[in-house]
Amino acid sequence: MPQDVAETWGALLKVHAALVPRFDRELQETHGLPLTWYDVLLELNAAPERRLTMGQLGSVAAVSRTRVSRVVDELHRAGLVAREPNPDDGRSAFAVLTSQGRAVLRKAAPTYVAAVQRDFAAHFTPRESEIMARALSRVLAADAPDPVPESPDGRA
Repeated sequence: MPQDVAETWGALLKVHAALVPRFDRELQETHGLPLTWYDVLLELNAAPERRLTMGQLGSVAAVSRTRVSRVVDELHRAGLVAREPNPDDGRSAFAVLTSQGRAVLRKAAPTYVAAVQRDFAAHFTPRESEIMARALSRVLAADAPDPVPESPDGRA
């Protein structure tokens, strides 16, 4: 591995290790909301009808696929997410953002955005941010699972 690639990878890991606990601590101290909860609420808020199957949520959330079910259980107990059966697949359920969950997300968003701006984005020029976003998006796209082929009736 070339030295610059090794340094870039190492820096990315160190930035992640430094900032994730800092953001988590700030969200918990200010809003009583762990970063993992914020991430799941954010993904559900952006989803069509504000709901995703557990598999879909595991694919888009920053929380590990193995933890997503536990985080949804915690959010459900807190009243921030509801579970609904999937009428198309009896083996899966939807995680659905509740109005209370949306309110909590809206209240916490300024804290999260300010932390990302202050501790991450402020260190880059707009051009550097654009380049980094494009490069990291390519890495994520290369790792994305193949889309599920649609059946003849139009369902995935």
